[in-house]
Amino acid sequence: MNSKHPFPAKPGSRPSEVQALVSFLEHEPHPMIVLDSDYNILAANTAYQRQFGSAGKPFLGQKCYRISHHYDVPCDQAGEDCPMKKAQELRGPDRVLHIHHTPRGPEHVEVELRPILDKRGVITAYVERLATVRSASARPSDEGLVGRSPAFNLALAALQRVAPSMLPVLLLGESGTGKELFARAVHESSERAGGPFVVVDCSGLTETLFENELFGHEKGAFTGAGTRKPGLVETAQGGTLFLDEIGDVPLTMQVKLLRLIESGTYRRVGGVETLHANFRLVAATHKPMEKMMMDGQFRQDLYYRISAFPIQLPPLRQRAEDIALLVNSFLQRADAGKRKLTIEAEAMIQLQQAAWPGNVRELRNVLERARLFADDGVIRTEHLPVAPAVRIIPTAIRTDGASDGLPTLLATYSGTRSELAAHLGISERTLYRRLKEVGLA
Repeated sequence: MNSKHPFPAKPGSRPSEVQALVSFLEHEPHPMIVLDSDYNILAANTAYQRQFGSAGKPFLGQKCYRISHHYDVPCDQAGEDCPMKKAQELRGPDRVLHIHHTPRGPEHVEVELRPILDKRGVITAYVERLATVRSASARPSDEGLVGRSPAFNLALAALQRVAPSMLPVLLLGESGTGKELFARAVHESSERAGGPFVVVDCSGLTETLFENELFGHEKGAFTGAGTRKPGLVETAQGGTLFLDEIGDVPLTMQVKLLRLIESGTYRRVGGVETLHANFRLVAATHKPMEKMMMDGQFRQDLYYRISAFPIQLPPLRQRAEDIALLVNSFLQRADAGKRKLTIEAEAMIQLQQAAWPGNVRELRNVLERARLFADDGVIRTEHLPVAPAVRIIPTAIRTDGASDGLPTLLATYSGTRSELAAHLGISERTLYRRLKEVGLA
């Protein structure tokens, strides 16, 4: 701890107890700060100063929401979940996922807040631990998950909760929502990140092919089996096995898959030796699993085994705020080793107004097509498909984040801020940020 900024003791607190807390935090590897009940940052350990401190921008004595979010009011008044408010109600820890402003730009940060109680049970301070989420980016990125909308953050927060455990994860969502990327993020955020990540595409596999792919076969097991072949279960030893489109697994094979998951054992095709599996299971499907169970197309016992922790992935139409971020990420990835691509504002607006039934995959394919026509490196409206199904978004919100017609809209709108956000198709947090940009917060 920097001795120039001693922890200011609150009235009635004993300096020795306070200093003991500060000394403890200094040896923590995670960034940690101490707050009072008025959101003021009273102390910070070296890890915080190293990861979140900005040169020439003091943070001690500042409001935490001003430093982390650039807000003028607490998070809960700007459309966010405020961990301090919840910790006060629970008189215990609360954990949320926020997007913080950092020296590197906006980043997903997992925040855990714990109240410090005195002998009378009165909250005297709060200790906040911060952990940067590495499995997703809140700014354009050349790989991995990208997003910052509330719907995306909700799925990401669930992923962060389950990743350190060994619980089976079931990813649910429409085709094209990025289930494989989420599965890979679960793997890379787990203790098995150093092991293999093995994908099994369950769609289109017959019973014979599925068993052979999953379990492998012995030499001579069938005509053409000239050598022993390890299956994907064996390949995934010590890592993660991702069963993509598990709803397509043949009913006759579901019982063998259930036995694998329950017992952790299997046999190669044509073999008699019992082998032991060692993998973390992640499955995904776009199909209505509950209806399939009712219709007898999917075993209930298998479903309950794979769905210990379901995560619903949002369709792109619920992530309107992420479209510009995704577009810039795709263009950045397309730039690798090639000429730089940009997109004109009108083309971006057209992309933001599309319904995207094929979700992120469809958006990516549209941009791949458009770049072939952008001879001068600029994607324009004429390079995009002719007017797909459109979801109307008021033009008061510009793609670059500015708010051209927002003051006019406010003058004629009589509802609440939350109602206005819903009317615009954005989150209340985003509305607050854009109101602030034009001096109307």
